Amino acid sequence: QVQLVESGGGSVEAGGSLSLACTVTVTGTRNGNFNMAWFRQVPGKEREGVAGIDTLGGTTLADFVKGRSSISRDNARNTLSLEMTYLKPEDSARYYCAATASTQWLDWRRLLQPHQYDYWGQGNQVTVSP
Repeated sequence: QVQLVESGGGSVEAGGSLSLACTVTVTGTRNGNFNMAWFRQVPGKEREGVAGIDTLGGTTLADFVKGRSSISRDNARNTLSLEMTYLKPEDSARYYCAATASTQWLDWRRLLQPHQYDYWGQGNQVTVSP
């Protein structure tokens, strides 16, 4: 079983920066890495992928955050981070971290598909004012 606990986020003005972190706790024994990703959702809109990291450490970013966001995990592979800079009002959303139950590698496109993921954090709000 996997538990994801998110921290960070908040409110900033356009052009500012925010970070999000996700701590992964595994109950029982598990070998290998999950695919993990950050998603965001605005009320009334579908959830969209922001950034993902695969089981081998490869990363992919959605076009709308390329050049201003980064995703990483620590050496113990138990935390996931998202650093966002030059934030825009359209970045305002609730941000969720997610992990796959399987350690099977996902390609760059599938990394950003919500239905690939089995475990989800509670979501943290990011609000960017104009």
